[in-house]
Amino acid sequence: MNISGNTVFVPGSTSGIGLALALELRARGNTVIVGGRRVELLERIAAEHPGIDTVRIDTADPASIASAATEVLANHPDLNVLVTMAGVMRVEDWHTPDSFLASAEETVTTNVLGPIRLIAAFVEHLRTRPDATIMTVSSGLAFAPLKVTPSYNASKAAIHMLSESLRLQLADTSVKVVELVPPAVRTALLPGQEESEFAMDLAEFVAETVALIEARPDAKEIQVERVKFLRHGAARGDYDQVVRTLNAADPHGK
Repeated sequence: MNISGNTVFVPGSTSGIGLALALELRARGNTVIVGGRRVELLERIAAEHPGIDTVRIDTADPASIASAATEVLANHPDLNVLVTMAGVMRVEDWHTPDSFLASAEETVTTNVLGPIRLIAAFVEHLRTRPDATIMTVSSGLAFAPLKVTPSYNASKAAIHMLSESLRLQLADTSVKVVELVPPAVRTALLPGQEESEFAMDLAEFVAETVALIEARPDAKEIQVERVKFLRHGAARGDYDQVVRTLNAADPHGK
């Protein structure tokens, strides 16, 4: 993925990593469309950041995805980058189904079906562009489990393998598949995470991420240094120690 000159749609980017990345991509010379569920946040982003387009989208709703895709492609026929950013993370207790089933279903719908439906809505168009990218968003927790978030861990592991598989399938097209692998970042993904000393500063994460994209436009995975402890535990042979360390850090493993 080139760092500039793209038209980028980032659904799930009204806050956190999504918004910070969208703004930095805009600053790097890209046309950026921010997507999200809350109209008031979209209106505020459009007012505070002239030049950024917005579209309402609920990635848990197939009809909303279809409607947003139609709007985005009508207004931006040169779209060549899709970033499947939207996601949720929930603390769950799997001792009894009443305490986790609804959360697990919501997590899978948003984190797995959402990206699948987004890709389905845009892949035919992206194949018509001479240089296109699908950027998926997994997590360090796809590679080492945090005890209190089973469904989130599983959903991000699914995104990792989906990314690997799509890269193989789309190798005969103009579409590249890049997987962004964040560590814990100071956002509101979990209660208290914005103040967690174990999470990476948001501005530092985005700066390092963009620098990596710029330095390696052909990269298959974008891994900031901080996530490599989780990402490569199995390859290093210290996976069990990684899991112990992750889950001993604090109540959320951050």
